[in-house]
Amino acid sequence: MTEVPAEGVPVWADAMFTDLEGAKRFYGDVLGWTYGEEATEYGNYTQAYADGKAVAAIVPPMPGQDGGDGEGGGAPRSAWCLYLASPDVEETARRVREGGGEIVMGPMAVGEFGKMLVARDPGGVVFGAWQPGTHRGFEARAVPGAYCWAEVTTRDADAADAFFPAVFPYATQRMPDEHIDFKVFEVGGEPVLGRMRMDEGFPPEVPPYVSVYFTVDDVDAAIGRATTHGAKVVFGPVDSPFGRFAALVDPQGAPFSLFDVARTEAAAPEPTAES
Repeated sequence: MTEVPAEGVPVWADAMFTDLEGAKRFYGDVLGWTYGEEATEYGNYTQAYADGKAVAAIVPPMPGQDGGDGEGGGAPRSAWCLYLASPDVEETARRVREGGGEIVMGPMAVGEFGKMLVARDPGGVVFGAWQPGTHRGFEARAVPGAYCWAEVTTRDADAADAFFPAVFPYATQRMPDEHIDFKVFEVGGEPVLGRMRMDEGFPPEVPPYVSVYFTVDDVDAAIGRATTHGAKVVFGPVDSPFGRFAALVDPQGAPFSLFDVARTEAAAPEPTAES
């Protein structure tokens, strides 16, 4: 059993899909996932596995669910949700409200597995918090098919910069790059989450979101598999000091990213501390 991450560290990711079987086929081919049995008592919640380790989950929408974008009445919008570790989701919910955010779902217990909530920051970014019970979160990270990184991608960067460190014990570092507005949230001196300001390169219809990165051993080959199944490439692939990556939208409209940490440039820029 994996250890419980520190507060604010990404601990789990899941996504809602109207076509659950289509999502299984897509991510099974692109990321090599296999799947457990559908948990009918929890709305057919289905865990995904990479090399036998639990790395994510997919689920169909609940009746009346609007996909987390706040626009009820329409078809649910498929999207990935990143859950940040919380020792007390009731306290996390209080901080969310005090920080100007909104509770979308919960706080609520999920059997013996743990407690959860889904929230929205003042700029519209949807994320989750997870207080582990028997389900401790990711059983593997940064191996092919598993989660490796995530970024709060928002048009209201100032709101995110104030909100997330008020809810979680984050220190903030700025990346010294004049071409992008990018910051890193750290816990105990370790980077755990990025914050990217959406610029004019993002179409106006794209809502703010948390970009979840999954590890692959060959980004270009994975893109080929994804586009064969109807995914669209939004950005990349490009090489960075941290690895080769690309941003895509899957066939059901859920944004996600691919990352190959084996391919890196020579050196990474050093972040600068924020006061």
